Amino acid sequence: MKFDFFRKKNVVQKENEGDKIVKSPAREWFDAIVFAVIAATIIRWLLLEAFTIPTPSMEKSLLVGDFLFVSKISYGPRTPKTPLQIPLTHQKIWGTNIPSYLDWIQLPQYRLPGFTDVDHNDVVVFNYPPELEYPVDLKTNYIKRCMGLPGDTLKVVDAQVYVNGMPAKNPEKMELRHNVITKQEIKDRIFKKYDITDYKRTNIGYIIHTTPVTAKEFEKLPFVDKVEILKMGPDQVNPRVYPKNPTLFPWNEDFYGPIWIPSKGATIELNEKNVTLYGPVIQNYEDNKNVVIEDGKITIDGKEISQYTFKQDYYFMMGDNRHNSEDSRFWGFVPDNHIVGKAFFIWLSLDKDESFLKKVRWNRFFNLIR
Repeated sequence: MKFDFFRKKNVVQKENEGDKIVKSPAREWFDAIVFAVIAATIIRWLLLEAFTIPTPSMEKSLLVGDFLFVSKISYGPRTPKTPLQIPLTHQKIWGTNIPSYLDWIQLPQYRLPGFTDVDHNDVVVFNYPPELEYPVDLKTNYIKRCMGLPGDTLKVVDAQVYVNGMPAKNPEKMELRHNVITKQEIKDRIFKKYDITDYKRTNIGYIIHTTPVTAKEFEKLPFVDKVEILKMGPDQVNPRVYPKNPTLFPWNEDFYGPIWIPSKGATIELNEKNVTLYGPVIQNYEDNKNVVIEDGKITIDGKEISQYTFKQDYYFMMGDNRHNSEDSRFWGFVPDNHIVGKAFFIWLSLDKDESFLKKVRWNRFFNLIR
């Protein structure tokens, strides 16, 4: 009986083994690819996403050609707003101008809990707010440094940022525009030696973007007569700066504000100046329907309002290359629902102007971003 019992069990095991479906190599590859795409999509949404730096607006803190990871979980990942899109794409299908999404379904967005909140001097990736033709989660990704938090009052005086009346900490490698006065032509290799990548010839020398420390060193060169910071004066007006109303706000990028940054739950009176400053916010970022701004007044669904309570927090972002950065000084505030994540570390850096063997900037590998 004992022998027969085990014999019967072995027969059942062999029959069960024979019932297993053997996958073809093509099916195994397909399953592996599907699993990899799903896993990568979840990681990209929940934990980390890779980005590259295409412009010099954050130099010298971040360089053109830096590849970095951005932590989504630091501030908390956002739930998807546009679910109908090809995985691992953004706006377009790779290598084409074909949209990679359909906006037929737009879901309400929520932010899951994170480890921390956006803080002063954080290097933040966010969706570019004025790009209204795209859903929030598919707007172009920008990277800047957070200089103002919700409820802060920010002001720029002589290129120095002040927050709530106190001078803000300047980034260690912050760049400014300088005028190099010289009668001689300066070779590219000289600029390269001093790590100056943004320069232009003028009739009296060169315009360069560099740190104040490097500018002083450059001035010591025997063929350089003088190096001076090029700033705008307090009486000069740049009509391009936000809110683009030189009459009410005669500001420029070096003398800007004071400007109050909206915070969730705060209420403002809608006088002429506040309508000019915050009308675009109420119209474009607060999910209000049928907002009309006309003659210094705001109507929502046909009803004129005299005050407004903000529905979310906002931030003021600036590039470390202060005179070569399109940032909040030019297009306004960054809404909380546009925040993507916190820049974490550089995992690769390539210099497009170098030859093959020297292209990799080895000294930037795995540098934390501060």
